[in-house]
Amino acid sequence: MSSTSLPPSPEQCLVVGFGETCLDYLAVLSTLPRPGDKTLCRSMKVQGNGGAANALTCLARLGVRARLMSKIADDVPGKCILEELKADGVDTSFLVVAEDGQTPFSYVMVDESTRTRTCIHTPGSLVMDPADISQMDLKSALQGARFAYFDARHTDAAIVVAREAAGQNIPILLDAAERRPGLDGLLHLSDYVVCSAKFPQAWTEAPSQPSALLSILLRLPKLKFAIVTLGEDGCLMLERSSDAENPQMGEEDVDSLWRSLEQERDDGVVRPMCIPSNVVKLKANGIGTLTGRLLVGTAERIPPSELVDTTGAGDAFTGAVLYALCMNMAPENMLPFAATVAAAGCKELGARTGLPRQTDGVRLRF
Repeated sequence: MSSTSLPPSPEQCLVVGFGETCLDYLAVLSTLPRPGDKTLCRSMKVQGNGGAANALTCLARLGVRARLMSKIADDVPGKCILEELKADGVDTSFLVVAEDGQTPFSYVMVDESTRTRTCIHTPGSLVMDPADISQMDLKSALQGARFAYFDARHTDAAIVVAREAAGQNIPILLDAAERRPGLDGLLHLSDYVVCSAKFPQAWTEAPSQPSALLSILLRLPKLKFAIVTLGEDGCLMLERSSDAENPQMGEEDVDSLWRSLEQERDDGVVRPMCIPSNVVKLKANGIGTLTGRLLVGTAERIPPSELVDTTGAGDAFTGAVLYALCMNMAPENMLPFAATVAAAGCKELGARTGLPRQTDGVRLRF
């Protein structure tokens, strides 16, 4: 990581995101009250949340043009969401505002003593459906986009948008957190996927994370890479390569290779790092063989005194991956960069307070 500043984002780079947005009412308590008790609120914050909205806010703060396609109601939470997105520079011109219905919101209690959070979620009554998409100029919404991003919400409408993006040859990154109706259709249209820790094995029924990633890339030939985020354990990435580029490569069991890379972790290094393998033929019994390389990414080691709230850490990581793709960043730099951005978000209350800005380049050196 030789550079000491964040390079300027290319002005022509636009990321169009489709998915969820909601509002959080966050209260920090010294400890959660028992039934019937009262407790004092140490601090309070009202802030937006939601996968697509968080990832695009991350991008906008890093200097990338970000356009959100989502749906809110014309109510108090919806107006708060809209005002906050605009303040962060997110293009909301394709945000659907319903005259009726209720915008999703949550009451979130953060227990300061245990660093845990209790959430009471009101899902609202809004669903973005294909009828909403038919009323807008979809070609205009995607015009000039370098990448399209989906958080796997409102999948019926998402597939309509994704098909249009694919038809315009716009690469698609999908955030796959859990199995949902319509998710398979989005997966087959995607060029990149970032998964939650539970998703790869749940979707593939493979016996391990590395073999599950191998199975995902074999089942989805369009995918260039798949990443699984593992919280404080960092992440694991499988990148597809071409046989023609490495005609003399060897063959390795994907689980054995993963274990050997894990042994290279250095627990004494605080900043995130990436441990890549060579390009090899990766294999797993009963799954198949793929030419590619495995990369282990570590997380930033955050002192307990600095860890405030992990809300939105995965969304921040995904937003940073999108930024790295816009900047043509090599995976060896992309994974530590994304981990650094995610860690910054964990040091403040809420999903967005700690998201860095383009001017924070020295702090985000890579």
